[in-house]
Amino acid sequence: MASIVAGQQINGFTFLAGSRTVTYPKPLPFMRIMLNTSDSYTQIIESTGEDISRPGLVDTPKRAAKAFEFLTRGYHETLAEVINDALFPSEFSEMVIVKDIELYSLCEHHLLPFIGKCHVAYIPNGKVLGLSKVARIVDMFARRLQIQETLVSQIANTIEEVTDAQGVAVIIEAKHMCMMMRGVEKQNSVMKTSSMLGSFRDNQATRSEFLSLINC
Repeated sequence: MASIVAGQQINGFTFLAGSRTVTYPKPLPFMRIMLNTSDSYTQIIESTGEDISRPGLVDTPKRAAKAFEFLTRGYHETLAEVINDALFPSEFSEMVIVKDIELYSLCEHHLLPFIGKCHVAYIPNGKVLGLSKVARIVDMFARRLQIQETLVSQIANTIEEVTDAQGVAVIIEAKHMCMMMRGVEKQNSVMKTSSMLGSFRDNQATRSEFLSLINC
């Protein structure tokens, strides 16, 4: 694992705020991942009794490995690369909200997708984050093996760490295939998780304003 520590400069970007660190795994070489994953998919398919040499399946392990690499690409991204210096001085000190960010992730328990949307708000403290970077932070953590409870906290903590915001709020609403396709097979259940930091946690009026603005 590698860490980004508050005050450290990476690729020209200075990480702010607090004693907390943001950690991310060091990526393995791409070809090594593809070869190992492709071999594993071959074994999984063969375990069903299927003929891996038939036309419909002969290239499936390679395709599945490539798809899995894409779905977990968050492991191969760093926060410095995602932010790319898009943190700008600003006197704006009211609430910034980015709502309905599409979200796709994989449940770490069954490797099945959960799909939904993420709402993010923060109150700047002298700096604002480039708009697309909010969505990119969501994607960086969503494109990993996850549980929703961890995902919502990672997004909130990271935005707080990067921006030194007065407060950060994140809500995720998602449907989980592991609960819809198998197990209890409940098709209409939606899971909601939230993480409220700083003024969103301490001030009920701020929290209520956020909830009303996202119609939640």
